[in-house]
Amino acid sequence: MNCRPVTGHSLMRRFLAVLLVLCALCGSQAQTNKYKFDAGVQLGMSGYVGEANSSNIFKKPGFDGELSFRYIGDSRWALRAVLSTLGISGTTEGMDNVLPEGQVYTFKSQVYDLGFRGEFNFLPYGIGETYKRLRRWTPYITAGVGVALATSGGKSFFAPTIPLGLGFKFKLRPRLNLGVEFTMTKAFNDNFDGSELADLDRIKIDFYKNTDWYSRLTIGISYEFGERCETCHYVD
Repeated sequence: MNCRPVTGHSLMRRFLAVLLVLCALCGSQAQTNKYKFDAGVQLGMSGYVGEANSSNIFKKPGFDGELSFRYIGDSRWALRAVLSTLGISGTTEGMDNVLPEGQVYTFKSQVYDLGFRGEFNFLPYGIGETYKRLRRWTPYITAGVGVALATSGGKSFFAPTIPLGLGFKFKLRPRLNLGVEFTMTKAFNDNFDGSELADLDRIKIDFYKNTDWYSRLTIGISYEFGERCETCHYVD
């Protein structure tokens, strides 16, 4: 019997290492953004990696819808909150692993996710004077923490999460942004694909190794607001 539980901690370590290296290599001065806030909506498809799928993350794609709110620190950095709902599903039919008693399992879950992330733009992002060297497009990297609730078969499962992602932003207008983003989220719970799929191989391992992941590929639009006061005069 081939017992290879799904793991993702090595991916997480590599992603965070890349983020730290990129931040260390970035020596350019960031410019202040004209607006402080950004709100938007994203739509796309979701996928899953766990006991019922160990390879193709979009084997059984679901729908993902998101609302986001972003605090823009400067042209390089931003903090972002994302509220999303997504569907995930899968089946063990056709998998190489032979499960005990030759059982075949299928599941369908709805996930509600709230995440808080930091974003780092590879290029100084914005539209402004030429001397600022702002770019109206940039790739970016994002990582953070969050919480999620999954419902499956009339049961609910809660877990802390760690989202990791890559994206691309483009300024359609000075306050209007178009974005494409791909994220992988690690859920510290092995029941997001249903309680019947937890520990299928019946081998006890640490909770942080044999847990579920879900992915999202979205396209969205956002609008900036809350103009900064570049020259503020205060009267005592």
